[in-house]
Amino acid sequence: MSTKPWRVFRYNDPKFAKQIASLDRYAQPEPARAAAVAEIIAEVREHGDEALVKFAKKFEGVDLVPGGLLLPSRLPKPDAPVAAAIDYAIRNIRDFSKFRKPRAWSRVNREGAVVGEKYDPLDRVGIYVPGGTAPLVSTALMTVTLAKEARVREIVVTTPPPVNEALHYALRMAGATEIFQVGGAQAIAALAYGTASIARVQKIFGPGNAWVVEAKRQVVGAVAIDQLPGPSEVAVIADDTAQAEFIAADLLAQAEHGAGSQVLFLTPSAKLLAEVERELSGQAAKLGRGKHLNSVLENGCTLVLVEDVGEAIGIVEDFAPEHLSLAIKDGHQWAAHIRNAGAIFIGNFSPVAAGDFIAGPSHVLPTGGAAKAFSGLTIDQFFRRTSIVEYPQRALHRVRPHIETFCLVEQLDAHARSVTIRFDEGNKK
Repeated sequence: MSTKPWRVFRYNDPKFAKQIASLDRYAQPEPARAAAVAEIIAEVREHGDEALVKFAKKFEGVDLVPGGLLLPSRLPKPDAPVAAAIDYAIRNIRDFSKFRKPRAWSRVNREGAVVGEKYDPLDRVGIYVPGGTAPLVSTALMTVTLAKEARVREIVVTTPPPVNEALHYALRMAGATEIFQVGGAQAIAALAYGTASIARVQKIFGPGNAWVVEAKRQVVGAVAIDQLPGPSEVAVIADDTAQAEFIAADLLAQAEHGAGSQVLFLTPSAKLLAEVERELSGQAAKLGRGKHLNSVLENGCTLVLVEDVGEAIGIVEDFAPEHLSLAIKDGHQWAAHIRNAGAIFIGNFSPVAAGDFIAGPSHVLPTGGAAKAFSGLTIDQFFRRTSIVEYPQRALHRVRPHIETFCLVEQLDAHARSVTIRFDEGNKK
């Protein structure tokens, strides 16, 4: 029996089925938080910039004035290594996004009509970049860069004050056109409904804490949203080909994000499980963000001994993690069986941190079990898709009987007349 702060489930425990069932998650609003967020949104809608200033003082302890929400357009100058890392990541993100950029197409269908699609970038988007315990420079790149590559004209960023200089630089280099030092649910409200300083946007992107996620949920309809990405999480499946120190390091890397984060480790090897436990204790003691790590290790860390890798895959499918690491033999073959994960990292030398910062795909991914229905952020989400239909008279004539049948079944005689009128004498051309 483990005396460590994390939970350990074992397949031979009589309670195992019930314990594993607790890992099958779905997101649902917390009533008290939903009510509090609704009040924040209502106040921003009524009082605009004054409410934003009030909440900046209340939640961040920062004194602002209504005219001081917008950051100056100057470009900060970070240290050379920081600038180089940002430039490197932007290039990889752009290169990846180019392959996903949607393109117009058309074809002639079987009755001779032309059908197709066209894609236009959104005109004005809002991107939320979390602040809080650390400047998330990488999140700036993993969101704004996609909007820029999609050729969105106005890319509005909100992020909690005070704004770190490296983050400010990253936002400018990635392509932000406006940066407001506004955080929390109030920032989402401002983007959705507008204030004197912040004009409303068409769609809101980006991760955030539970308050931001709830605000995004509540403004759907006034604007579109990408998804509801919340606190970070990882699941790791490993067998005896894995290295315990690597696994522990990956679990702790996600745990250091702090409150709400979830880390899950599954293995059929009791020996590896014990080794990972030792590594977690040893490595955590040497890391700087002890308060955040301890919170997650006590409240959001689960280690599971399974009978085999197949059982681990089934558990992970129900857990639907943001990040999934496969440190197992035949990782590529097993990955083909995974449907519910935001991103999959294969092999002993594919740390999640590589995806967080450099690899190219956006690290804005579904959390809290949402990977069962949502995918991660991609460039096509910054476009509006419009279908195109063009019927020559001859093609319309071929399908006229079928249209009339549908109209008869659905009792829509005006619909039917909109077709038949085109074949009345005098209207044929």
